[in-house]
Amino acid sequence: MSLVLAAVLGYLVGAIPFGLIIGRLTRGIDLREYGSHRTGATNALRTLGMRAAAAVFLLDVAKGVSAVLLGRALFGGDPLVEWTAAAAGLAAIVGHNWSLFIGFTGGRGVATSAGALGAMSVWTIVILAPIVALLIWRSRYVSLGSISGALGAPVITGGLAVIGAATVPAIAYALGSGLLVTAAHADNIARLRAGTERKIGQKETVGTHG
Repeated sequence: MSLVLAAVLGYLVGAIPFGLIIGRLTRGIDLREYGSHRTGATNALRTLGMRAAAAVFLLDVAKGVSAVLLGRALFGGDPLVEWTAAAAGLAAIVGHNWSLFIGFTGGRGVATSAGALGAMSVWTIVILAPIVALLIWRSRYVSLGSISGALGAPVITGGLAVIGAATVPAIAYALGSGLLVTAAHADNIARLRAGTERKIGQKETVGTHG
């Protein structure tokens, strides 16, 4: 029962559409009407600019962290506490990608999954973040870095678990989140293979609505 409740709470936290809110507040637009039609930081960067995108990114990271911490706080005495934390973190990604508050639309879950991963296994993030940053810098493809990070997270977390620096629930979370994030990038993968994926720095033209 604790796993189910943690998942429900995690979903509701993850479903808060910060990208949509910031788009409305800063430019008076619906972020889903532009670019990738997603509400995450990458589309916010192309559409709203650096400062708004940074705010979206940090708030989406905070959703993942908050979901995991909430799962732990509510079920701290439960022997399955780390599993409830993992369930809450995974549910936050689902909420972010398919938010009930905005018609089951949303982002791709990268920032939210990273936040929850940091709360589950901080050393995974410490190792993974510079690798992802390097991939994005060298390729200029945010999607390539995001997908590589998603696929690399369970491998790194598993390696850390071998030396006692990560838990089995953290591995399960990393695997589940990696699958969710990779699946959300299906269209990016197709464009990367076709050579039509947009690189970082390309702006989206935003018109005015009458």
